[in-house]
Amino acid sequence: MSGRTYYKIMIEKKSYCDKAEYIPPFAIQCRTRVAFVEDGVEQSASFHRMVLHPDSDTSGCEPNIQAMAAAVFTDEVKQQWADKQAADAAALATDGASIAETPTEA
Repeated sequence: MSGRTYYKIMIEKKSYCDKAEYIPPFAIQCRTRVAFVEDGVEQSASFHRMVLHPDSDTSGCEPNIQAMAAAVFTDEVKQQWADKQAADAAALATDGASIAETPTEA
């Protein structure tokens, strides 16, 4: 024997949406908590945020987020979002040069 003592430990990585909020009219913000747990005791945690819009694919999201998106992103909201995206793209196409040339304050 080498005189070494070996211990079995269990390390888990837990990831879940711990906070979701609707930001009217076009966004749901989700905060995902990523925690590393060793033998039942959380050792560290970090956060990641993502924003969902009416045209976002929610199939990979948790069921509560999918339900929230289905409730707030109605067909009317989805159409308003599509109209806004088209208007923003048109404005960028016509005003893009002037926006890029606008000086900023230092």
